[in-house]
Amino acid sequence: MSFETVTVVGGGLAGSECALALAARGVPVRLFEMRPGTQSPAHHTGHLAELVCSNSLKATRLDSAAGLLKEELRRMGSTLIACAEEAAVPAGGALAVDREAFSRAVEERVAAEPFIEVVHEEVTSIPEGRVVIAAGPLCSPELAARVQGLVGGEALSFFDAAAPIVDAATLDRSVLFTQSRYDDAAGGDYLNAPFNKEEYERFIDELLAAERVVQKDFERRDLFQACQPIEEVARTGRDAVRFGALKPVGLTDPRTGHRPWAAVQLRAENREGTAYNLVGFQTNLTWPEQRRVFRLIPGLDQAEFFRYGVMHRNTFVDAPHVLDRTFAVPGTTVRLAGQICGTEGYVEAIASGLLAALNTYAELIGAPAVELPATGALGSLVAYATDPATQGYQPMHVNFGLVPPLTDGKRRSKRDRYAAYSSRALADLDAYLATRGDVFRS
Repeated sequence: MSFETVTVVGGGLAGSECALALAARGVPVRLFEMRPGTQSPAHHTGHLAELVCSNSLKATRLDSAAGLLKEELRRMGSTLIACAEEAAVPAGGALAVDREAFSRAVEERVAAEPFIEVVHEEVTSIPEGRVVIAAGPLCSPELAARVQGLVGGEALSFFDAAAPIVDAATLDRSVLFTQSRYDDAAGGDYLNAPFNKEEYERFIDELLAAERVVQKDFERRDLFQACQPIEEVARTGRDAVRFGALKPVGLTDPRTGHRPWAAVQLRAENREGTAYNLVGFQTNLTWPEQRRVFRLIPGLDQAEFFRYGVMHRNTFVDAPHVLDRTFAVPGTTVRLAGQICGTEGYVEAIASGLLAALNTYAELIGAPAVELPATGALGSLVAYATDPATQGYQPMHVNFGLVPPLTDGKRRSKRDRYAAYSSRALADLDAYLATRGDVFRS
């Protein structure tokens, strides 16, 4: 069977997954990526599937919504999850990746696919024919305006931020220690920078007084809660950071034999361990201020920065009220995928791209739409994001608050309840996949 060419706009996580899934089913794809010719405010390279914020794809445990989503995608045949696992770096219970190795793995798969043509051009209008727009929340202003004109409704936005990355060779290993929370001393996948009380208080003083790029005091509705700048968290209370990203629980400073007052965790950015990400240090500070203030962190007094943190505005559509249950624009051959739909998170973007491909393919062969069970991580997120009853729509990660409650009446601990959610979700997904051999591949 021969198919018409599908245009996929955006070579990020959603667009790359979508293009690969369509091509695997024999559908020709023109994949447009505006970089490197036209850069966004947050990207640093021209590579496909570049990770612009953290290098972590979050937890792998099946009793977490993030871990469940990854397992669902494995069973659904996601290519990018396989690439992430190939490019993994040590990160405790999380799936973190070497950014360059991950992008390279994705690009190799795209280049090896004869059904994909990559076009490095900026798209400023809605292409003709069947289209998946996966341009992300930082798509060009011209295209964003065209999308908004197509879907109608209210244009929504929020501020997002990324953390800095430092040169491992410039860190003071006599101060930093290696340990994951609650692991034995000298073990684990994170470097830890321990504060005593006096060091912490000075750091908070300077953090609060530092110059910001966007000179405003943000209201909480302006900021995506999972990526709040650290200085904005500190404005809510001097100990807010110490009980948040800098919480010292489960850590022991080998110099003192005691738990530090606060601690910054640094996560490897690559397999070689030559670069580290400051976990939880999304920021809106100017670059000179980041260099000055973040060097007050014990062990980072001589740190050199490979990349400073940045803050940018993300735009998304009011999906529950302008898109159908497959994220298509009603009455058109245009479908949206990724963060522009308001499904927030790396793995959620991959999942959205895969769903866009599956539903586009289903349309091409005249099959029913793919409707995943609402008991699953992805099925429940899609149900929330496409339910017209959803009010005050904001970017959403997968979470167990979206799934239907268990009905067996058993009393369970939180972890046991989450494990039961996952067990139910995977059983329901397997049963559904068994009925949809028309679109899924074994």
